[in-house]
Amino acid sequence: MNGNTDNEAILRGVLDRWKAAVDGHEPEQVAALFTEDAIFQGLHPYSVGRPGVAAYYASQPLGLTAEYRVLETRALADGLVLGYLAVDFSFTDRPPIAVNLGVLVRRTEEGWSLAHYQVSRLG
Repeated sequence: MNGNTDNEAILRGVLDRWKAAVDGHEPEQVAALFTEDAIFQGLHPYSVGRPGVAAYYASQPLGLTAEYRVLETRALADGLVLGYLAVDFSFTDRPPIAVNLGVLVRRTEEGWSLAHYQVSRLG
C-alpha cells in the first residue's frame, strides 16, 4: 500500500464507525470516536471535548444519515492524518445537506481517534 492508500484506510476505519453511530442515532458512540480534547465544529457553535460532540449529535433528528467520500488525505506527522471529505447528511423530512468536512485523526492508546472536525456548508 502506498501512503495515500494507508491514510485513506486509517480515515475510513474511523469514519465508517462514525457513520454507523450517526446513522444509528448513538451520540455517545459518536463522541467515543473523538479524543478527550477534540475541537468539534458542526453546523452550530463549536465545542471542545466529547460532551459537546455527544450533545450535538443527541440534538440531531432521528433518521439522520451520513454518506461520505474521501477527497484528499495527508499524513502530517507520524500518528496524525488529515482528511478532506464531502458528506451528504440526509433526513427523513427534508432535502439532504451537502457539506465539506475536514478532520484530523490522531493515533492514541485506544487507536485512531478524531482530534479535530470542522464542517463547511456548501451553497
